Amino acid sequence: MKRDPRQLVRLLAFARPYRALFVVGLLATLVSSGLNLVFPALFGRLIDASFLRVGSSDTSQLDRTVLLLLGIFALSAVFGAAQSYLLSRVGAGVVADLRRAVFSHLLTLSPRFFGEHKTGDLTSRLTSDVGTVQTVTSTALAQLAAQTVSLVGAVVLLISTSARLSLLTLAVIPLVIGTAVVVGRQIRRVSREVQDAVAGANASAEEAISGVRVVQSFTAEGVEQARYGEGVLASFRAALRRAQWQALMTGVMSFLTFGALAVVLWYGGRQVMAGTLTPGNLVTFLFYALQVGATVAGLTGIFNQFQEALGASGRIFELLDERSDLPQPAQPSPLVRADGRVTFSGVTFAYEGAGEPGARERGAVLRDVTLDVPAGQVVALVGPSGSGKTTLVNLIPRFWDVTAGTLRVDGRDVREYALSDLRAQVGLVPQETLLFSGTVRENILYGRPGARPEEVEAAARAANAHEFIMGFAQGYDTVVGERGVKLSGGQRQRVAIARAVLKDPRILILDEATSALDNESESLVQAALERLMQGRTTFVIAHRLSTIRGADRIVVIDAGRVVEDGPHAALIAQGGLYRDLYELQFRAQQEGQAELSVP
Repeated sequence: MKRDPRQLVRLLAFARPYRALFVVGLLATLVSSGLNLVFPALFGRLIDASFLRVGSSDTSQLDRTVLLLLGIFALSAVFGAAQSYLLSRVGAGVVADLRRAVFSHLLTLSPRFFGEHKTGDLTSRLTSDVGTVQTVTSTALAQLAAQTVSLVGAVVLLISTSARLSLLTLAVIPLVIGTAVVVGRQIRRVSREVQDAVAGANASAEEAISGVRVVQSFTAEGVEQARYGEGVLASFRAALRRAQWQALMTGVMSFLTFGALAVVLWYGGRQVMAGTLTPGNLVTFLFYALQVGATVAGLTGIFNQFQEALGASGRIFELLDERSDLPQPAQPSPLVRADGRVTFSGVTFAYEGAGEPGARERGAVLRDVTLDVPAGQVVALVGPSGSGKTTLVNLIPRFWDVTAGTLRVDGRDVREYALSDLRAQVGLVPQETLLFSGTVRENILYGRPGARPEEVEAAARAANAHEFIMGFAQGYDTVVGERGVKLSGGQRQRVAIARAVLKDPRILILDEATSALDNESESLVQAALERLMQGRTTFVIAHRLSTIRGADRIVVIDAGRVVEDGPHAALIAQGGLYRDLYELQFRAQQEGQAELSVP
């Protein structure tokens, strides 16, 4: 990925709400750095006061110097603690805001985006990548200013202490900077490899954990362990390469730093012996030389932090720059309470290349579908598996946009409405019910978060759920577990229906809502669904044709086209695909009953 320096500016924009804290923390850092420039000179005075007055009983200068040193150390500690807390507060706030911004933006993206990206990779960007940029938005900037002050001040004081020794010390700096730049490039490259490898391993783990029942039912634990192990091994190898480069930098820096100090001690010792430099001045010079070395090393470390953060922020801003393929209208049409009329006019849809010229000819899932469904009508969608039934109803809440043709709700193209307004009018009860890992009450309230307790209970009663809910020790406060694992399939489905009842949508989509249930659960769920359908425009997808005979209208879809349309009796009399499907299923049911009756 190409690193754009402008990413740093975008990153720092998240620190704007905390600029007052940041400025105070920066000032505390500068004061602490300035105080640190004072104590080497006082150490030198302390040495001279001790060694140059051997045999003297006057210790007043020594006492004053020690007291002054203790005072400076105390002030430096206070300002250091203040800057540490304030800048940590800034960093934590920026990370929290950035995570919220990324997560909120992710929720605005279309299903197409999530179909192209692994969940583990997205969660890795939310966690590890955002954490990587924390130091830049907090301590790194302040440390950059502090290290700059320390470097300039120490160099000036070095030269004023001994110009000759300064030349020896400063000659090492270009070598240190050159090493940091060359080796730092390799560290940045490998750091990105580590981030990508960790994200890949997280994605594998996410898939295996979310589908753990399938994994265990196929005894594929070894396969998933191997897949995750490969990802971990890749991240380990990348981390090892990074450690090797970091070790190389540490070794070279250590040699250059201590080698330079050895040369300074050798040359400075000769000057002390010659009487051109006092022991105290030599000690002062050594402290300033150490400060210069530490500052240069610190600056190279900060440089590497900035580069590493740019790599991580690039992955973050990739998400923030991602735009939904479901554009919102600049001036949306109002949709407070829809009547519920749904009209498909020549609708064609293809998952790949939707909206591009020629998509109609590239294996479209739906082809030239035209349907006019009046408000309040119950329409059953029937057809072979893969014929496009679910795709058709997913166009209504704009999970996808049509490739060609138009889809209207209440006479207006759905693209003229704000997505939130349109989806507020649509309720969905899918075959695979997803409950969140909270309580039963919280899952029902998902339909309308501000609902009163009595409204939640009324919705549960309408969904035939109140009785089994009250059978739990905690009632509505029972925790359902991740994805509702603590409930049976029928219980989960009835909670989902209660959620839809509470939402009170004008358009209802039932996508094989009873297909995975036993007969007892199906009858309870079917009764709840019939109450839910009253007075709403309803699209029912059901593989059990016996459950849809009461629909106002049955639409038969085959290979993405509407091939039959009418009530049950008329379609049976017509003798087309619907009758074939119905008779095939009826025969299968009779054979199954006959097998059960064999003694």
